[in-house]
Parts: sequence; structure tokens; C-alpha cells
Amino acid sequence: MNGILKRYLSADGSVVCSVLEGTALCAAMERIHHPSAVCTAALGRLSMAASLLGYDLKNPDDTVTVRLDGGGPAGVLVAVADYHGNVKSYVENPIVEIPLNAQGKLDVAGAVGTDGTLYVIKDLGLKETYAGQTPLISGEIAEDITQYFAISEQIPSACGLGVLVNPDLTVAQAGGYLIQLLPFAAEETISRLERNLAGITSVTALLEQGLHAEDIAERLLNGLEPNLLDESTPAYRCDCSRERTTRMLAALDDKTLTEMADEMPDIEVCCHFCNAVYHFTPDEVRALRKT
Repeated sequence: MNGILKRYLSADGSVVCSVLEGTALCAAMERIHHPSAVCTAALGRLSMAASLLGYDLKNPDDTVTVRLDGGGPAGVLVAVADYHGNVKSYVENPIVEIPLNAQGKLDVAGAVGTDGTLYVIKDLGLKETYAGQTPLISGEIAEDITQYFAISEQIPSACGLGVLVNPDLTVAQAGGYLIQLLPFAAEETISRLERNLAGITSVTALLEQGLHAEDIAERLLNGLEPNLLDESTPAYRCDCSRERTTRMLAALDDKTLTEMADEMPDIEVCCHFCNAVYHFTPDEVRALRKT
């Protein structure tokens, strides 16, 4: 199963709102990585954030990488999304066991850390990638995404992300939204949005009530007459292959390739995103040398 991602525009054209039903996407991530509960919540949030950012790209071949390095026990988290919102992700240390936070919830900030940086790298098919970075303000991820847009892209935004984890560590509910204001948004529109956002407790609570993307968008843009622009069905999808892995090895220098071939009877390359393993013989690695 895939997620459901829908993008809406207010009647006056000044507010764009994307809403993601991400339960299936995060469940696929959990089945691949088998993280602890708090890491499922953290990586699920980052995966959905990347999916929402990916869906905002302009061209089919564009990609966005969101990297979070907060200095916490989970280590570095990375999520990569494409134009359709498909995403792949990994966490450096998937098993972290820490107490619940003061609100009795999974302590995502404690696992991720709060002393670090959020990086957003967009590959737009140009000679150089676009890269932005902002210091973390909470480690809860949604607030950090909101700050990234405000500082790096000068776009007033609001982001909400949530992952509810079952006692057996599977994903019960997951979802998120991203609201962006265009420069000509009126003050009354901004005030209305603020009131609407104040009435939203959490995305997962709304999903547990049986609401869907269109219902959540209606609540977020209540009074602003949202109109559906487009929609997608993003999935957790890794695009690794033996061919891509071969090209990665071929990019190494001849000295490294020679050492690998001489020292290892079986060269094993594992994909961090999906755990696929590709095997190469020493002769295959030697054949990749330039000279």
C-alpha cells in the first residue's frame, strides 16, 4: 500500500497546503529497518517531511535530501524524496531506548538531539546542488522544518508531523502537513490560519478519528475555501540496483579498488536505505579500475 498526498490551494491563491496520509509509507520503513519505537517516530517524521518537500519539486528528475544531525544517540538521520513524494531513509543508530518525555510521549528530541543542524539538499539537475541549513530549535523535526523554510527560503510556513507506534513496534498511524504562505497573503488570512492551527492537536489524533487528507486540509484551511490542486500516492521506495552500485564502486580510485580486490574474496555492498546486499568478485572489482 502507498500513502496519500494531496495539495490544496486557498480560494484567494495565497495559501498552499499539502497533507500526507503516511501510515503505509512509515510502516514500510519500519519493516525494513526494525528501529526502536522512538527511532520509528523520528525517522517516520523525517521521511514524511522529505516526502512533503519532494512533492514541492518542479521537475520529475529532481530530488531532495533532508539530513538531520542533532548530536543525539540516534546519530544522523537521512531521508531522500523524489518529485512524486516517494522516499527512502535511514537512521545511523536504529535502536535507542530512552524514557518518555515530560508529556508521556516518545522522546524524539531526546533521541535525535537538539544541538545540531538540519540540512536540505536539492538536486535540480544543475551543475551544482542547492543546499540550505539551519540550526535545530527543538529536535522534534516539524518545528525544525518550519524554521528551515523561514530562514533559508524566506517562506512563512507551518509543518505538522506525527507517528503513533503500536506496543509491538509497528506503525499505527502516521501523517503530516505543510502549509506555505505566499507573499501577498492578507492579514486576515494569516489570522484565520493561526486560529485553525491552534485547534489542531495532532495529525495522528485526527487520523485515529478516521479523518483523511481532505478532511485534515478542510480543518487547516477552514474558512479559506481550499481547492484540490493535485495528488500523489507516494511509497517507501529505494532506487538502488546492481548497476548503480557498480557505478558507485567505479567512482573509487584505482588504489582503493585494488586493495579491496586483493584483501576480500567477496566484496559486499549493503544499501543503507533498503538493506539490499550486492556481491562482487575480486575480478569484477579489478575490472572497474581506470588503468
